[in-house]
Amino acid sequence: MAPEAQPGLLSVCIVNWNTRDLLAACLASLQAHPYQGPWEAIVVDNGSQDGSAELVARRFPQVHLVANPSNRGYAAATNQALAVSRGEWLLLLNSDTEVLPGSLDRLVACLASRPQAGGASAHLLNPDGSLQRSVRSFPYPLPMAAEAIGLARLFPRWRAVSRYRLRYWSHDTEIEIEQPTSSALLLRRQALDQVGGLDEGYPAGGFYSDVDLCFRLHRAGWRLVYCPQAPVIHHLGASTGQLGAAKFAQSHAGLCHFYRKHYPGGRHLPRRLLVAALSWLSLWPRRARAGPREEKP
Repeated sequence: MAPEAQPGLLSVCIVNWNTRDLLAACLASLQAHPYQGPWEAIVVDNGSQDGSAELVARRFPQVHLVANPSNRGYAAATNQALAVSRGEWLLLLNSDTEVLPGSLDRLVACLASRPQAGGASAHLLNPDGSLQRSVRSFPYPLPMAAEAIGLARLFPRWRAVSRYRLRYWSHDTEIEIEQPTSSALLLRRQALDQVGGLDEGYPAGGFYSDVDLCFRLHRAGWRLVYCPQAPVIHHLGASTGQLGAAKFAQSHAGLCHFYRKHYPGGRHLPRRLLVAALSWLSLWPRRARAGPREEKP
């Protein structure tokens, strides 16, 4: 049973898998630029072989460490962190991120000011300070088709065809969104309690488990908001990049699981088949330019 939530407390929940040095930088940034209210940090280490758990125990003894003997997967480990968290505000933070001065306070203020919002996404930056495009629409067939056949790249300002990756939006305004990455996603405990934690049926890499959570929040009537005033540096793909080519198969499997779950039954079969085909269609060019930055279609 999860402990009783403490009003005003921020719980920073971090899942780690073999990213020791980046994890150290992440925890150091939390100490250097802390939330100005009460906060706690929870690290769930998924059986890392690089000494990550030992580093946390030695250098960051104030952190609540959960050391799994093996890799339980992103969703299960996140749920472990949420289960022991005590905060009213729950920050899902990747181990390959670094918070910047004032970011946590502005992110919490953004969500607190919107009572209908169940979550708020930080403004992700690449290590060189450039924008990291981190928001998409839900994976509906038509926007995904426009991406797969290249229409969205040809007409980025045409919202009807570039909706999936929101190519027309510069990420510099506070707006309601559908699918932010969970790399730095703040959740309202009340909303999470209503819809439940992450679905552990998704692939171990976590592909589409965050999309599933956002989708359930929307269906329950909660909104999600993007907060450009809360920048966070993200070294994209530090964990999933370790999967190599398997990450593409996991991404495809995650998308198919999302559609089987939310669009079950025979009447949705054509939609599921179309999305599966679109996913595979986009798979090969992504593999050709593969790198740690490629995560999901």
